[in-house]
Amino acid sequence: MTATWSVETAEFKKNAANVVNNNNIMAVVKNNAYHYGLNFAVEQFLQIGINTFSTTSLKEAVRIRKIAPEATIFLMNAVYEFDVLREHQIHMTLPSLQYYYEHVEDLYDIHVHLEFENLLHRSGLKTIDEIKEVLQHHEQNENTLKMHISGLWTHFGYADEFDVPDYDIEKTAWLNVVETLLKDGYQFEMIHAQNSASYYREGCVLPNHTHARVGIALYGSRPYGSLDESLIKQSLTVKGNVIQVREVQQGDYCGYSFAYEATENNTKLAVVDVGYGDGILKARAKHEAMINGKRYPIRALMMSHMFVEVDSEVNAQDEVILYNNDMRVDEYTFKGVGANSEQLSAMNHDSLIKEYR
Repeated sequence: MTATWSVETAEFKKNAANVVNNNNIMAVVKNNAYHYGLNFAVEQFLQIGINTFSTTSLKEAVRIRKIAPEATIFLMNAVYEFDVLREHQIHMTLPSLQYYYEHVEDLYDIHVHLEFENLLHRSGLKTIDEIKEVLQHHEQNENTLKMHISGLWTHFGYADEFDVPDYDIEKTAWLNVVETLLKDGYQFEMIHAQNSASYYREGCVLPNHTHARVGIALYGSRPYGSLDESLIKQSLTVKGNVIQVREVQQGDYCGYSFAYEATENNTKLAVVDVGYGDGILKARAKHEAMINGKRYPIRALMMSHMFVEVDSEVNAQDEVILYNNDMRVDEYTFKGVGANSEQLSAMNHDSLIKEYR
């Protein structure tokens, strides 16, 4: 028996279609499509009409081009392999004024999206004046071989925060940038800013925007806890198996470094064939596993195993669910285990059996 990571393809596609809801979506497929598999995710998204993708990796962008020859592919990180960008017709962010002046000649015939830094401070032009400086310098550039300014974008770093004003601050600043540039007569083929949290908070694509740039919701996780579970469905199941059931007595220690001490005699512990070596976070192991439809507390986590305290209804070879649509990744996000993407990224696809059903 070996622990399994599996996705119900029809449910994955259905959820993604519900998320799109007839809006223009740029699907974020970074980090191997949140570890769902780049080929798998792009192929499913294409089937429901998404034809615009973004990633942080040039290597992934080139892979997407092979899967989707007609797609628009946007690279959120700046790179220096300019010939590769041209060859595969990959759009790229313009991350700073310094980068622009240093590489204005290298960027010929490349589609760039001007990035506004905003509150995240990760990358981007710092002010609207810097954005205008690039636009004006570009207009005055008489070189026939020059870049194409195709897009304008930012990232909302606080859209999933409700107890602070930062999302409203960053959104207001961004909308002012967009409206000012459009009033000044500048035009962009693509304008995008919203992540999953902003997309659901607003209930639509923002005015004057061509796309929402959505990630985690497409993969079945809610970006914030107050969002109704019925709006986003998880197609992923991560499960192991009961190898055997052991009985321990009061005062017995179980697991590495005295991880669990039995408090009663005849305590039943299921030994399960999944552990942190398979990508189960220690914080996740502070909660429950599901066996035969019932939740049982995880008592100790080891590299290849875990102990789950059970009752007489549990037997060897029973399935042990760590994640499914009844024990969702986002449930444990909101319980403090870690971000949705953190839990997904932790999964070890070399040790787990990986299945698409």
